Amino acid sequence: MKWQDKGYLISLNKYNENSSIAQFLTKNHGKTTGIIFGSSSKKIKNYLIIGNKIHLNYTSKNENNIGNFKVEIDKFLTPIYFDDRFKLSCIIYSMDIVRNLTVDGQFNQNIYFHIDNLFNLISKENWLKDFILWELTLFKMLGYEVNFQTYVDKELINGKVIYKLKGDNKKEIPNFLINKNENKISNNDIISAFKISGDFLEKSILNAENLEIIKSRNNLMLLFNKL
Repeated sequence: MKWQDKGYLISLNKYNENSSIAQFLTKNHGKTTGIIFGSSSKKIKNYLIIGNKIHLNYTSKNENNIGNFKVEIDKFLTPIYFDDRFKLSCIIYSMDIVRNLTVDGQFNQNIYFHIDNLFNLISKENWLKDFILWELTLFKMLGYEVNFQTYVDKELINGKVIYKLKGDNKKEIPNFLINKNENKISNNDIISAFKISGDFLEKSILNAENLEIIKSRNNLMLLFNKL
């Protein structure tokens, strides 16, 4: 089996002294695992960074054997944010979600292009609202959708629309989770929304085996709390 494709590097682990086992979320072949021989060479290792987009030549003897990749850089993406801890943490967390919750070989171009959208949105100055909505859309693509409108009551207080969790008059839901066009967003709204999406992730999607996702999201939550 041979094919060429492009993919985002979502996992890289040492296989032996000179080689690594890599996972890519590809455009046309879904999540694919293979060996990169010579990955320790200076020419290759400098761009084998989680989140970078790579051009792939894949070869395997048959569907039951792990194949190997010959790789070339397509786009340097993650290194742009090496000096921005917040955005770098978002990339790492996002790749953890994609790696752990997608199925090997399952074709899904929507997720591939959604990763394109991630790098487009974090390149902007005011990106946190869009990142939270991006995360919720990713959950939907993975088969886990939450419709906040079904869980809230709408109130008008001093001329301002407030959404509160049904059965809990103290729990407010940030307006932009209901109305995507909402522009008046405070840092407290951002923090609250990220906590809410995290609760949904842990209670409805994850299990005890998803420790990497929980760890990377907790690290990201610490940065949100500093806003």
